[in-house]
Amino acid sequence: MTVGKGGPAAQAVDWLIAGLIVCNVVAVVCGTVDPLFTRYQAVFYTFELVSVGVFTAEYVLRVWSATATEKDDHPVFGRLRFMTRPAVVIDLLAVAPFYLGTVVFVSDLRVLRALRLFRFLRLFKLARYSRSVARFERVVKRKTGDLIVAIAGTSLLLTLASSLMYFVEHDAQPEAFSSIPAALWWGVVTLTTVGYGDVYPVTPLGKLLGATVAVLGTGLVALPASILASGFIADDADTDPGPDQCPHCGHDLD
Repeated sequence: MTVGKGGPAAQAVDWLIAGLIVCNVVAVVCGTVDPLFTRYQAVFYTFELVSVGVFTAEYVLRVWSATATEKDDHPVFGRLRFMTRPAVVIDLLAVAPFYLGTVVFVSDLRVLRALRLFRFLRLFKLARYSRSVARFERVVKRKTGDLIVAIAGTSLLLTLASSLMYFVEHDAQPEAFSSIPAALWWGVVTLTTVGYGDVYPVTPLGKLLGATVAVLGTGLVALPASILASGFIADDADTDPGPDQCPHCGHDLD
């Protein structure tokens, strides 16, 4: 965690916000348990009010103090430029659903549930306080090209295998393999070696194709993991990872 930077007061605030973010995620998860939510509904609502108040105050103070840096020193355009940063946009989206659900009357429960799901965006706020998350982001950026190639290859194999399985099994199982998009479900669970058993080939040619796809999927689906692993190894060998950044404004601390 990067909360070790700054004085005692700054460290306390950083730890408070980081802990509040984790508690919010736990609250969202527990809130989906109907008996628990019904019994402690007042507690959930109070905690939500407190959390939104803290996150709103944090957002306003961060935007207001953005002009303290030379890059965003203009009182208007500097703050507007600061508000367009991805981390700051996430801060806004993390609290906006609460105000939308409070001010705007929502009669459709599906829309209300979708607004509540936006609270999971608060988890991304934790990224600015975590060195591990920052390192993961750095590795993904470094290996973006390799990951795109791996994902493209996996997608190509998935489409090809599902298409072939459709033509092989459609006559024998018109309900299970009614179309190529329907066969994609079989392709996904086979390539990932999950094999739920709800859809499977019954013809000899289909079984041979399924076995071949399963063997190929064992190595191909694991390819992104090996790419990320090599990225972490390269990151460990990097002797100059760069200066630490402030979790609030994003500028270098060193």
